[in-house]
Amino acid sequence: MRRIRFVKPSVRFPVSPTLLRRLAYASIIANVAIVVTGGAVRLTASGLGCPTWPRCTDESYHTTPEMGVHGMIEFGNRLLTFAVGVIALAVLLAVLAQRPRPRGLLPLAIAVFLGIPAQAVIGGITVLTDLNPWVVGLHFLASMAVIAAAYALWRRTVEPDGPAMPTVPAPLRTLALLTTVVSATVLVVGTWVTGSGPHAGDKGAARNGLDPESISQVHADGVFLLIGLSVALVFAFRAVGATRAARAAAVLVAVELGQGLIGFVQYFTHLPGALVAAHMLGSCLVLLATLAMLWSTRERRPVAPENRPSPAAEPVPAAV
Repeated sequence: MRRIRFVKPSVRFPVSPTLLRRLAYASIIANVAIVVTGGAVRLTASGLGCPTWPRCTDESYHTTPEMGVHGMIEFGNRLLTFAVGVIALAVLLAVLAQRPRPRGLLPLAIAVFLGIPAQAVIGGITVLTDLNPWVVGLHFLASMAVIAAAYALWRRTVEPDGPAMPTVPAPLRTLALLTTVVSATVLVVGTWVTGSGPHAGDKGAARNGLDPESISQVHADGVFLLIGLSVALVFAFRAVGATRAARAAAVLVAVELGQGLIGFVQYFTHLPGALVAAHMLGSCLVLLATLAMLWSTRERRPVAPENRPSPAAEPVPAAV
């Protein structure tokens, strides 16, 4: 007796590659925005506007009129975290619905999505530790890590699914990696400078105890090294005919010079809040420009279509 097989139909909700790319790009913008708004919390001394976490007060999850403008600013930043999380969730669902799904896309989407609550927890620890400057710095660096993952995700959505192939010689690839490491180091030292300066996020918050002038000089030395390496990359890439990589390195130099100018002006004008906020935005742009330079040293090429035999013709029923 012939068995009847029941096959469960697969229900799919395909997402266009264009929509996925736009969502991934929106995720980058949202994560940069929350860095800037987080800086506004600190620069307005609203870091303890909500004095506890995860509640805003011991009795309420939201701010109260008695908490004033500082409570509104801090609570508003917490609400923005949910908006960033919603975008990350939308990206993850779009990746899950993608058919065919590019390799490596799902782990990146999961990393960005899980990075949002992890970042929120670190933010909560900063409140519970009364804005400990080392934890505040870690909170900023966690945001940088999420931005880096979001950028990698976006680049994966705009690339073909073939293997990554280098576009520059191996020594220049190593130089690009070294420049990336120096760029990350400059960001880390920048958090030490912030932790020694006047913008603690609250009038009673402690500082990290480092000498502001000395650590600022270390930070400036790192910036000079980073700019020097980036300029070297421009000329090296041009010498080997890597036009796309040279253009990305030139953009990186321009962003670094702009960020450096803001840094020097803010230092000699005693760190006005507006310039500090611009410097935080510039840090995100330096990171993105560094990643763009690194990605320009390799490319993915489309996968060659397989030579598959054409399906056999259906038999023609005989006439009765």
